Amino acid sequence: MTESLAPHGLPGHLVGFVEALRKRGIPVGPSETVDAGQVMSVLDLLDRDVLREGLACALLRRPTHRATFDGLFDLWFPVAIGMRQTDEDDLELPRKPDGEVDLVALRNMLAEMLIDDSAQADAMVAQLVEQLGQYQSANGPSFSAYQTLRDLKPETLVAKIMAGLLNGAVGDENFESEVARRTAKERIANFRKQVEAETRRRSAERIGRDRVANYGVPKQAEDVDFLRASDAELTQLRRSVNALARLLAARLAARRRHAKRGEIDLRKTLRKSMSTGGVPIDLVARKPRPGRPELVILCDVSGSVAGFSHFTLLLVHALREQFSRVRIFAFVDSADEVTDFFEPDTDLGKSLVRIVNEADVIRYDGHSDYGNAFGVFAQQFADAVTSRTSILILGDGRNNYRDPNLDALRGLVDVAKHAHWLNPEPRNNWGDGDSAADKYSEVIEMHECRSAAQLTSVVAGLLPI
Repeated sequence: MTESLAPHGLPGHLVGFVEALRKRGIPVGPSETVDAGQVMSVLDLLDRDVLREGLACALLRRPTHRATFDGLFDLWFPVAIGMRQTDEDDLELPRKPDGEVDLVALRNMLAEMLIDDSAQADAMVAQLVEQLGQYQSANGPSFSAYQTLRDLKPETLVAKIMAGLLNGAVGDENFESEVARRTAKERIANFRKQVEAETRRRSAERIGRDRVANYGVPKQAEDVDFLRASDAELTQLRRSVNALARLLAARLAARRRHAKRGEIDLRKTLRKSMSTGGVPIDLVARKPRPGRPELVILCDVSGSVAGFSHFTLLLVHALREQFSRVRIFAFVDSADEVTDFFEPDTDLGKSLVRIVNEADVIRYDGHSDYGNAFGVFAQQFADAVTSRTSILILGDGRNNYRDPNLDALRGLVDVAKHAHWLNPEPRNNWGDGDSAADKYSEVIEMHECRSAAQLTSVVAGLLPI
């Protein structure tokens, strides 16, 4: 192992676990750490489930942190060290006469265990990772969940598990079949998760917990890269929109409280100074008149940035009361207004489907053409931009080597009160390949928004006060 076991005892081990949580964006303060220590002093440390729940209660503030917490808990409080020993003496992986693992018999054994929901599956997972998942890397022996599951193919066992679950079942055939199908898929998914967890545990012993945590533990939803997010991660992001909107609204309220005093009113200050011989002792401030500007959104809805655009539209939709008027325009290689698709009670997922099917956003080959889209917008919708308008452009700026049409964008920026571009790509990729982001950034203020955390920070700074 690359790490010694609790060199500073159990308190030091807990502190290391807390530091790992902080590195992954979970806020844990000294008081929570002390509470966690007190929890550990009264719980049975050999009961991992009870310990897990106790530490989660003491350390976590949001339910969205739970997936990351569980991943790190499994690394810092593993179920075993090294190859797990089992009391199931009769559990051996079936083998052929030549000593190779008999995959056909193994798959049948696994199906029977999942049908019975047998506790022996845990012991099988440990043996599978040890015997099928181990490989030689450049740095020595390591473990792979992919290699463990590659030949086993548990997802192909759904029909066999369903047949076992339906044996002797009575009632509505369609209903029973659907229940059995979902149960089979759930048990297979849980089995895969067990294999992945066991692989992370064994790998952490070889290469260190921190390295495994970097790639094997789920990130916080707000830290997930929009362009690399899975469907499940995007779904979790969408669920967090309202919480982010409340956070931004609270920040805006605080900014408005701090901005109660306006600029100095020179005329009233001089007039008041008459009583003090012309010395402006008491300054008179203008009453602030916070405005709610109009907002115009130009949103790239092409497939490459669909997740980013969808989430940003959800966030802006939740904040629309901060603006006097919101108009939304979508584009791929042409632009069209889609404001009517985004009514207050409309499901935004359906709105995006309507954009693709009904709006005039694709006129040519369906590849992003920012230059032509900006040109169409300037010709057909120029009246949408006034001196009270804030423009927000959502997209990666990848123009497929076409004319970026900087003049059209510059004309819009010159008229608008504010203009900002939110780009989901890393800043060092602006200008690479077919990206025209570096050219556009010379015309409009461009912000890197790769994750919900960055997006929240940027939008908080752009909101009106």
